[in-house]
Amino acid sequence: MPKPQRKPKQAGLDWFSSDLIEILPAAVYVCNIDAVVVAYNRRATELWGRAPKIGDTDLKFCGSHKLFRPDGTFLPHAETPMEMVLRTGKPARDQEVIIEQPDGTRLTALVNIAPIFDDRGTLIGAVNCFQDLSAHQKTETEKVKSREELHQAQKIQSLGQLTGGIAHDFNNLIGEITGSLDLVRRRLEVGRTDGIDGFVAAAAKAAERAGVLTHRLLAFARQQSLDIRPMDVNDLVAGMGDMLRRTLGENVAFETVLKRDLWWALTDANQLDSVLVNLVVNARDAMPDGGRLTVETTNMPLDAAYASTHGDVEPGDYVMIAVSDTGCGIPASVIAKVFDPFFTTKPIGQGTGLGLSMVHGFAKQSGGHVRIHSQVGQGSSIKLYLPRAPRDAEQLAEPVVEATPRGSGEMILVVDDNDALRSVMTEVVRELGYRHLEAHNADTAIPLLLSDQPIDLLVTDVGLPNMNGRQLAEIARQHRPGLKVLFVTGYAQNATLRGEFLAPGMEMLTKPFTFSSLGAKIRALIES
Repeated sequence: MPKPQRKPKQAGLDWFSSDLIEILPAAVYVCNIDAVVVAYNRRATELWGRAPKIGDTDLKFCGSHKLFRPDGTFLPHAETPMEMVLRTGKPARDQEVIIEQPDGTRLTALVNIAPIFDDRGTLIGAVNCFQDLSAHQKTETEKVKSREELHQAQKIQSLGQLTGGIAHDFNNLIGEITGSLDLVRRRLEVGRTDGIDGFVAAAAKAAERAGVLTHRLLAFARQQSLDIRPMDVNDLVAGMGDMLRRTLGENVAFETVLKRDLWWALTDANQLDSVLVNLVVNARDAMPDGGRLTVETTNMPLDAAYASTHGDVEPGDYVMIAVSDTGCGIPASVIAKVFDPFFTTKPIGQGTGLGLSMVHGFAKQSGGHVRIHSQVGQGSSIKLYLPRAPRDAEQLAEPVVEATPRGSGEMILVVDDNDALRSVMTEVVRELGYRHLEAHNADTAIPLLLSDQPIDLLVTDVGLPNMNGRQLAEIARQHRPGLKVLFVTGYAQNATLRGEFLAPGMEMLTKPFTFSSLGAKIRALIES
């Protein structure tokens, strides 16, 4: 069979039929060297809103539309991609233009234009291809909007989970406090004092648990005030042993594996205590039929190779605490969410979703990190990494004060805008043998600080109105260099890391606090 003969190109463009470009998904039209349209497809007429007539130039075909560059500046016809191609013979590739239609609406098009040469290499025309990006952009915008709406719905759902859990817990605590105080009041009204100590103790315990819940909220938000000091983690774990055993119940075997010569860690002992209790309770709940729970400590140097594969950790020396159980394990799909704020698998009202997110927030705020390893049906292990303390940490550690120390008539200025709390603090100060002055804000405190009145210690809330406690302390020290200052705070965003907030001769006490802790802080500062 003879081979088909290739039909040579004609000198003009009459061989370029619209049928050749009709199948293309973009708007395509072909012009000769004089910019006269010789072929076009249906999408071109849709884009430009009309069909060209014989002899129409490109300018006439598209003339009712204005072109703009991506930055919004006007694009003159002489500088359009097609004019540049017909002048230079060089193709135009992937150029974006904005097309303004006669009604004022705009669309973005991706332009590709190829020059056409005859057999002698003479430029005879160009193929213009316009791809409307607006539909694609609209689809992408709708996808982004849908993702944002889904994310917002999830946030609202999470907030509902949080609100339900916290409301449930706080209502129980408030009920315990108000009920106990009401019983105390009723008995005192009739002259009875039997059983009052028990009611007061119950109210105090409930208030303490309310404080712990508040700290959990601040911990997952990384806004709690951490008292980071060198400490022996082995001592803390050993000291909590009996309490943790009671928490687990009889059907869970409990053991500790404490490394000898464990490095000291830099951490907040009270918050670490809460974290361990939290992890142990989670482990207990994962073993409803019983099992074994192990708390292990070890030294853990993390090198640059480890840090490079775990982007949220710095290389260095860490003290690792692992809480491991033989429970039901956690599915991989859940592990990805367990550290998210408010995430919980418990029904609304039975969990706030603050547990593991609090652990994660505490770890990151402490300069460490946390990892979880789990297999369904085989158990879980949550590993908390805390930065190693300096090698002379044992000498830096403060001695434990067993009893509440008393004062010797020193003068203390108490500043707090909460009248009830200020009244309680001044009463504690008086009971401990100190004299006191009081002010409800910085404006009333400053005249006292600028006076000749002897003042041995300033006790001030951080979150005062208009002027915060740190600013007040600076003013006080300008008139009284070396004045000792004790800050009390329930929430202070700029006081989360005490080392960055406190100057020498300053200390911080987190609300809520006990009679003993306030007295110990006051005495330690005065004697320092």
